[in-house]
Amino acid sequence: MSDLYPLPQASAASALIGDPSAFGRVGEDGTVYVRTSAGEKPVGSYPGKTSEEALAYFVRKFEMLAAEIALLAARITSGALVPSDAYLAVKKLRDQVKDLNAVGDLEALAVSVEQIEPLIEGHREAYEAKKAAENEAKKIRLEQILIEKEKIVAEAETLALSESWKVTGDRLKVLLDEWKSAPRLDKTSDADLWKRFSSSRNKFDKRRRTHFAALEAVHSVVSEAKKAIITEAELLATSTQWVPTAKRFKTLMDAWKASGRGKPSDDAKMWARFKAAQDQFFAAKNADLEKRDSTMATNLIKREELVVLIEALVPISNLEDAKKMLREHLNSWGKIGMTHRDKRASLDARVHAVESLVKEAEAQHWRKSDPAAKARAEEVVKQLRESIENYEKIAAKSQALGNTKKAQESTESAEARKVWLADAQRSLAEFS
Repeated sequence: MSDLYPLPQASAASALIGDPSAFGRVGEDGTVYVRTSAGEKPVGSYPGKTSEEALAYFVRKFEMLAAEIALLAARITSGALVPSDAYLAVKKLRDQVKDLNAVGDLEALAVSVEQIEPLIEGHREAYEAKKAAENEAKKIRLEQILIEKEKIVAEAETLALSESWKVTGDRLKVLLDEWKSAPRLDKTSDADLWKRFSSSRNKFDKRRRTHFAALEAVHSVVSEAKKAIITEAELLATSTQWVPTAKRFKTLMDAWKASGRGKPSDDAKMWARFKAAQDQFFAAKNADLEKRDSTMATNLIKREELVVLIEALVPISNLEDAKKMLREHLNSWGKIGMTHRDKRASLDARVHAVESLVKEAEAQHWRKSDPAAKARAEEVVKQLRESIENYEKIAAKSQALGNTKKAQESTESAEARKVWLADAQRSLAEFS
């Protein structure tokens, strides 16, 4: 334990040498005992805990008090403790050791307390030196405070003739806050510095009041301009022409900003009226938009449900039925109210895709039922059959005459046209 709570004096540290738990044991009934030169004595129990946990609990109590003893010795040695306070602390520790119910070398702990008291007188000089150092530090601190306050006063004096009214006024407020937060000096020094500081502030304030008094004539012009703006704004407050009125309010706001500043009290009242009119209009506008949003959200659901029915028409099994159902669905589609453009675009594209497929199917059906096209297809089949028959005759005749090459070429031509004939017959078969 000496590693955990090292004492500055070897004699005091001796109380912690060894394992404190070696001085205790736990009885079968859970009672914890500590061993002393006078024999064992009970120090208590820790219900609901194991023997090891109970013993550790009373060891910790020993260690905590040992740590306090070590800390007190260290504070005395460093000179951090007033001697009179040190004597009281020793007395308190002595009483604590006397009544301590803990496990450890209690007798060594008591000896360590008694070894602390001689340290007090031995380190009185350290305490006195520390006090002297503190007094010197206080002196230096007062000198630093004087420098800081003189710096505040000097800056205030340079600002007395400034014409940057807002910036300088704000800076003087900061300097005043710094003055108030700074510690006090002696009465005379503080009074002299404050007189200089206050004089600079008053000089600036007087010049600023004179400047703003000259603006009084301008304020009346500003007030008239703002009253005209307010009158128009209040007339527009109940308008339901959302877009043009919103643009006009923006123009009025720009005019308000350009009109300048009037008397603060008048400006606040007029601004409240202007803002109330503006808020009334935009609140109604936003409420209308929210209502539209709700309606458009409902319409979006209707379109999403209907587009599924429209897409279900593909693939087309019966063209007439598909055309009839598409017309009915498109009629319903047109009756649905407004929908957000960004949401509707993709739905419209899906509907147009189905429309295109139906139109293509209709065009294809028309092509297949066209009499002229069917006649052309029949003519092609007829011509191919005749051509095949002609080539087969040439091939047979050439073979009989021994012209093998020509017979071969005619046969190949006939075979090629048979392939074409098969395609032409399939095309013809598609006509209704």
